Amino acid sequence: MTGEDDNQFRAARLEKLAQLKALGVDPYPYAFARSAEAAALEQRYADLAPDSVTADRVAVAGRVRAIRNGGMFIDLHDSSGKIQIFSDKKLLSEPQLALVRLLDLGDIIGVEGIVRRTRRGELTVNATGITVLAKALLPLPEKYHGLADVETRYRQRYLDLIVNEDSRAVLRKRSRVIAAIRQRLVERGFLEVETPMLQAIPGGAAAKPFVTYHNTLDIELYLRISPELFLKRLLVGGLSDKLFEINRNFRNEGISPRHNPEFTLLELYQAYVDYEAMMEMTEHLVTEAAVAAGGTTRITYGGKAIELAAPWRRAPMAALVLEHTGIDFLAIDGGVDARAAARRLGIELADTAGWGHALYAVFNTRVESLLIEPIHVTGFPREISPLTKADRGDPRLTERFESFINGWEVANAYSELNDPQDQLARFQAQMHERELGDEEAQRLDADFVAALEYGMPPAGGLGIGIDRLVMLLTDSPSIRDVIAFPTLRPKG
Repeated sequence: MTGEDDNQFRAARLEKLAQLKALGVDPYPYAFARSAEAAALEQRYADLAPDSVTADRVAVAGRVRAIRNGGMFIDLHDSSGKIQIFSDKKLLSEPQLALVRLLDLGDIIGVEGIVRRTRRGELTVNATGITVLAKALLPLPEKYHGLADVETRYRQRYLDLIVNEDSRAVLRKRSRVIAAIRQRLVERGFLEVETPMLQAIPGGAAAKPFVTYHNTLDIELYLRISPELFLKRLLVGGLSDKLFEINRNFRNEGISPRHNPEFTLLELYQAYVDYEAMMEMTEHLVTEAAVAAGGTTRITYGGKAIELAAPWRRAPMAALVLEHTGIDFLAIDGGVDARAAARRLGIELADTAGWGHALYAVFNTRVESLLIEPIHVTGFPREISPLTKADRGDPRLTERFESFINGWEVANAYSELNDPQDQLARFQAQMHERELGDEEAQRLDADFVAALEYGMPPAGGLGIGIDRLVMLLTDSPSIRDVIAFPTLRPKG
């Protein structure tokens, strides 16, 4: 539809708006006393026989999606479904019939009337009164072609939601997933908390932050890349032995079908357990989310059937790399030989990259996409895990795992590092990497180290990306499908 077409339709609707006002109708009233929604009426009158009229009066409201026979029949859609409206001159006054003639697709109206079922079996409200609640000045996309342009769907999400039931279903499932996760954590004794979005030192993840400025304090601040270091401060303070937060994080990085600059993350911490407990927690929360979204632990994504029921496979990163490339990184000593092994596979690395960076690069490039069934990948290198306790059997590794489904990382968890001297050394190593040019390396947070010096109990920590999880559970090809208002480049 062209802009010229829009202008013509808008002009016609503005004329109808003027006519409504001339009839003494307020086209944008303050409220309407609705007594029922479409889905509830369908359930209540499921046994009503065809060609039956009740004595029940109801008041419904919604958006006009179809007008037939000059307004005699109207399909009214609310957030729960559709109800048919019958407008007859025997039941409506002439001013009301004149109002009906001025209705357009997209208008929001309220209807009072009597419930009946037509001869053809359509549940219907015989209108005795119609109220215009919002006159639509722009037309909806065509009924039969819908809103096919993907860019428009994301930019004008309100239009997408009006015309595409699938889009509404995805975002409703997202809400159910978050609610189910929150409920299960509360049932397990976790306390929900909130931590700062604006941070003086961005930390808790390897990522490039967004920078802003506070005028009164005269300082730069950063949109948080992770809540981790503040949640651990709460653990130090003894607020609770079980904490969680579900909230936004921001990373100034690339955009892709699986990455949006702002995203929703669940992050939780539990005192006196290690990362083994977090594996069980991940399986529990993901399966509960799957049941909340679709009623089953078996999902289909991109035509592939995936079973999410516990227990999931567990495998060390180095073992998976050996399985898929034939290279045994555990038998390699030092960064020089590790870089050479990666380069033999066509993977380029900086000359400063250590053994752990090389192992992770090979895993990321050659193995990750092959992990379709749920799996916990353990044994992450120490070099890339600055907030994690060292592996009890190999100091090159840590007690960290990432959970993969469909080749995607959906969870990241640690046995949390609580030794302040070790943590300071890890931060200093990260600062050295920043000096060598790694903008994503973590910064030294001296106050966090000080907090650890007061004593933090041993703990397991877990992060689950909500957006990516919802993508899997709704078979959505892009992260933009599961975020109501994804980040887009401005038009023009």
